[in-house]
Amino acid sequence: MAGKIVADTLEHSTAGSVDTQYVVNGSAKAWANINGSGTVVFRDSLNCTSLTDHSAGIFTTSFTNSMNNADYSTTATSSLNNAYSGDMIVMIHATGTVKTKTYYGSGYAGTDVAINCHSNFGDLA
Repeated sequence: MAGKIVADTLEHSTAGSVDTQYVVNGSAKAWANINGSGTVVFRDSLNCTSLTDHSAGIFTTSFTNSMNNADYSTTATSSLNNAYSGDMIVMIHATGTVKTKTYYGSGYAGTDVAINCHSNFGDLA
């Protein structure tokens, strides 16, 4: 049985209320926690279907459901291990993928790092 809930506001008994447009428009439409050291694999993800490992520190995440356009926003972070932070940049947006690069230090050479995370915000197609 399929159902449908229509609501303009969500209200909590003690914490107040929020307009549902903030829930729909303000939620990540895709996110991933990726092991980027060795074989690149998802630790966990939402709306992500596969990874392509291009070279050291550079990989592409494919979305299960594409974004509406390539103008969505991505936030990303990485860590070489639990003690040291790396740098992660988003290289290319496409409606069905996001390509990222991780590096450590000032040389900007791609570096495989253990922890890579990105969240993608925008409209789904």
